[in-house]
Amino acid sequence: MRKTLMALMFAAALPTVAMAMPPEAGPMGGPGGPGFEGPGMHHRHGPMERLNLTPEQRQQVDQMMGDQWRGRSEITQKYLAKLSPADQKAMMDEQEAARAKTQSGIRALLTPEQQKTFDQIQKDEAQRRADRAEFEAWKAQKAQKTQ
Repeated sequence: MRKTLMALMFAAALPTVAMAMPPEAGPMGGPGGPGFEGPGMHHRHGPMERLNLTPEQRQQVDQMMGDQWRGRSEITQKYLAKLSPADQKAMMDEQEAARAKTQSGIRALLTPEQQKTFDQIQKDEAQRRADRAEFEAWKAQKAQKTQ
C-alpha cells in the first residue's frame, strides 16, 4: 500500500517537475543548448549570481563553465570504456584538475569584493559535498547492517 501511494504521488508530481525544467540544454543537461549565451542565462550558475557579475564577466564565466562542461564530458567518455579502479581514479583526478583550473580562471576575473563572495560560495559548496558524502556513507553502512 505504501509503495503504491508513493508511486501515485510521484506520478502526480512528475508533470509539474517536467514543466519546471529549464529550456533544453547541451549534452547531459549542461550548458550549451539553445540560448546558452543569451541574456538572462546567468541564473544557471546558481550561487554565481550572488557575485553581481558585469555583463562582460558573465559572458566570460558562461564561456568558461561551458568549456568545463564539454571538457568533463570528453574526459568521462575517454575513461568510460576503462572501468578499472585505477582508471576511475585517474578520471576523477583529471576532472578535479579541470574544475580547479576553471574556478581559478573565474576568480581571476572578479573584483576583490566578488572574490570574497566567491570564496564563501566555494566553502559552502565544499561543506555541502562533505555533508552529502557523510550521508551516503551512513546510508551505505545502514544498508549493510540490514542485510
